[in-house]
Amino acid sequence: MASSKGYLDFVLDQLSELDGITYRSMMGEYILYYRGKIIGGIYDNRLLLKPTKAVSRVFPDAVEALPYDGAKPMLMPAQIEDSELLTKAVTEMYDELPEPKKKNNSLKRKA
Repeated sequence: MASSKGYLDFVLDQLSELDGITYRSMMGEYILYYRGKIIGGIYDNRLLLKPTKAVSRVFPDAVEALPYDGAKPMLMPAQIEDSELLTKAVTEMYDELPEPKKKNNSLKRKA
């Protein structure tokens, strides 16, 4: 089941205090970024965040969930209506996330 634009808008509204929240649509779901780093995504109208210590600390009752079959587990916080907590989790998890991979824009030519 694809996620709705309405649910994406709700999550973006919850994170509206943060500058630098962006998203990318991917096969009916949405990947969420904060200042260029992937923080999680919206899958089947569920907000799932990368499993970091910060997310576990801010949302101790978050449950593990799979975004799709074969994926690594992520954390699904229960209180996403609390924009202050959600903003805190995203802000605090930022330093725990890996830097975005550099894109190699050079073209390879066949010899």
